[in-house]
Amino acid sequence: MKTGPANPLVEFSFETPTVNERGEVVETRPGIAHQFSQDLGSGVSLEMVAIPGGKAQMGSAGHAGYPDEHPQHPTFISPFFLGKFEVNQEQWQAVMGKSLPVRFIGPSLPVDRACWTDGMDFCKKLSEKTGRAYRLPSEAEWEYACRAGSATPFYFGPTLTTNLANYVGEHTYAAEPKGIYRHSTTPGGSFPPNAFGLYDMHGNLWEWCADSWHEDYAGAPLDGSAWVERGAHSRVVRGGSWHETPAHCRSAVRLKYDQAERDDFVGFRLALT
Repeated sequence: MKTGPANPLVEFSFETPTVNERGEVVETRPGIAHQFSQDLGSGVSLEMVAIPGGKAQMGSAGHAGYPDEHPQHPTFISPFFLGKFEVNQEQWQAVMGKSLPVRFIGPSLPVDRACWTDGMDFCKKLSEKTGRAYRLPSEAEWEYACRAGSATPFYFGPTLTTNLANYVGEHTYAAEPKGIYRHSTTPGGSFPPNAFGLYDMHGNLWEWCADSWHEDYAGAPLDGSAWVERGAHSRVVRGGSWHETPAHCRSAVRLKYDQAERDDFVGFRLALT
């Protein structure tokens, strides 16, 4: 099974805003990343972004109400690829040859109501189709890629606004004004990316990780690998959704789901070693 990019890496540029506690944009930083495009057939492709390896802190130190995010600890991540966007409905159709009973229908909308097993089946089918070992990201890889070098609650800074992500804008996190509640998912690329060039890591849909659920990080691996318990049925989802408050879209937030559960708020994106 191959592990590298299917096609030559292509450079792309983007801009990532930084906001203050009032949600005001105080800086816009240019960014450059590299990606390859995986042909899925039928004129559909999948963009995979190169994520550089490195060391980062995982979890949070200042949220007493979220003990599952403790203890904060270092992780060492090897370079890998991560989907630029959440897997959408035309990509699912191109690989699986059938549709899922999603709540929000549209070829460019992400696949919702996808259980963990659906994500694993998609990875298996795509790997067979391409000869490359596609998989779900580990929880450590996911948070590292989401933070993209940031240490603030969100990769945009100390708070979030509905100009930057899809969540329930009727709730606020810091001193930012209230925003809108879209009551739906949005297509990938509707909001600015983080500093790695990844979209919708905050909000839109919770995203499945490979890991089994653990109540906290005591004993978690430090090498970025998935923490899997044999026979476990509860898995980890990350990132928040269109139906969450901003506090539940933070980089450190994690949630427990049964691997067979299909929910309007959950989808996935792909990883590749």
